[in-house]
Amino acid sequence: MLLAGLTGSIGMGKSETAKMFAALGVPVYDADAAVHALYDVGGTAVPLIEAAFPGTTVGGKVDRQRLSAATLNNPDAVKKLNAIIHPLVGEAQIKFLHDAEAAGAPVVVLDVPLLFETGGEARVDAVIVVSAPAHIQRERVLARPGMTAEKFESILKLQTADAVKRAGAHYVIDTDLGLDHARERVAYILEDLKRRDAKVWHQRKAAAQNRA
Repeated sequence: MLLAGLTGSIGMGKSETAKMFAALGVPVYDADAAVHALYDVGGTAVPLIEAAFPGTTVGGKVDRQRLSAATLNNPDAVKKLNAIIHPLVGEAQIKFLHDAEAAGAPVVVLDVPLLFETGGEARVDAVIVVSAPAHIQRERVLARPGMTAEKFESILKLQTADAVKRAGAHYVIDTDLGLDHARERVAYILEDLKRRDAKVWHQRKAAAQNRA
């Protein structure tokens, strides 16, 4: 089973691109969704975050606005939060991979916003980066409810630069070229990944036969 890491900075169109892979039948692990579950009522992270950041949980779940305020422009607070969340997200990811492999999936996509920031690019077989020009990224993000220029700039400071991500990618999807272009690119990447997977499988089979 081949692991493809899908990533991109805020506002680049990663979530929409992940849906395109899912529409083609690819199992997609959504790190953001995993975090939402951890933050919700009954989530494992709720008591841990309340202990680390008192007053950031309400009604048995994490209040994302309060948590954002507690970590905004505070690198140490962000590190403390990541130390809580990343191991829990990792556990959920391992279960997803086991289930996908048991189902016989040839390719899975790991939708991870902070793939480069956490060194995750070294743990996947291929890196897919979604990208767009900076002015389009800014327009998209500032159009979101509750988003401010200050918050946007704060988030950018915590993310690896788009140019660095593009340089480290096996595939790039330019989301400013329209949905049809993105779908075509997704379809091409999936077929290319399957060819890679088949080649690796044949190499392993040949090696095993030679040892027999």
